[in-house]
Amino acid sequence: MRYIIIGAGAVGGSVGGRLAEAGHDVVLVARGAHLRTLRERGRTLTTPDGTRTHRLPVVARPAELGELRPDDVLVLAVKTQDSEAALSAWSTRPVEGGTTAAESLPLVCAQNGVDSERMALRRFARVYGMCVWLPATHVEPGTVAAAGAPCTGILHIGRYPTGTDATAHRIAADLESAKLLSPVVPDVLRWKYGKLLANLANAVEALTGLVVEEAALAVNRLARAEGEAVLAAAGIAAVGEKEQGEVRAGRLVLKPLDGSTGPRGGSSWQSLSRGTGTIEADYLNGEITLLGRLHGVPTPVNDVLQRLTNTFAQERRAAGSLPVAELLAHVRRVTGPDPRPAT
Repeated sequence: MRYIIIGAGAVGGSVGGRLAEAGHDVVLVARGAHLRTLRERGRTLTTPDGTRTHRLPVVARPAELGELRPDDVLVLAVKTQDSEAALSAWSTRPVEGGTTAAESLPLVCAQNGVDSERMALRRFARVYGMCVWLPATHVEPGTVAAAGAPCTGILHIGRYPTGTDATAHRIAADLESAKLLSPVVPDVLRWKYGKLLANLANAVEALTGLVVEEAALAVNRLARAEGEAVLAAAGIAAVGEKEQGEVRAGRLVLKPLDGSTGPRGGSSWQSLSRGTGTIEADYLNGEITLLGRLHGVPTPVNDVLQRLTNTFAQERRAAGSLPVAELLAHVRRVTGPDPRPAT
């Protein structure tokens, strides 16, 4: 199997680098300064077991690969707000033998949130969800640091919307040969909804920095409580924190990295720090607000977090630059003076 990593950032770059180290055929898809650096100097990946540079094929667009191969696997690792453009570009590509990518190739959504799989299924016949637990940082163009050990990441995979098949098991076996634990599960969305609840904290971190002050922790608890209430109202199952912790225990622990290239913030924090102009909050906190509106559950805290992070991204404000007291004031305006969930 050849893995085409569409979006060679922190997650895609780590997965692609590890697969290449294990001897698998990998192509990276990138753009801008990242693309230029990958072509000129290769992909540098730092993990607790050292720093390596991989000289992998890299393209900016599907046409540069010509006809795709029947054994290709497309791994969608862009942020969800970029999924639609990527799916449109890759779905119509011809595959050797007379089919197209959408008809015959597996597409794996290795992303936060739960919306890309649904987008993909409009075009692709074979869609796989992947719940990504992979602490990694896009340090600079061409350079990624991933601090997890002994496994670099834990990547639950399954067919979308449900089920498993031989392809999922083959992909999982390749990932596990590359220090990426990959359980094959028939209910991958249950894992992705569990991760979604954890990712609601991304907005708090992106706005205020590490979520350690009690006020920031309180906002995070409120956002998660709204998320849990919404999923319950919608009848959506989500893996709990205990089950997630049991899977990670002893398998994925953050370790010190050489130099100063360790993880400095989550994916939303990294988007603001790079000044990309977009952020994935519409598909994290925004997923909760959407479900809340559909099922009649108020979600004022997630509404505030979604609005503020989008404003920060559009105005290219610095990650972590909102004082916690100011965030708390925004929340108090919609929740009242004592924004703490009931215990």
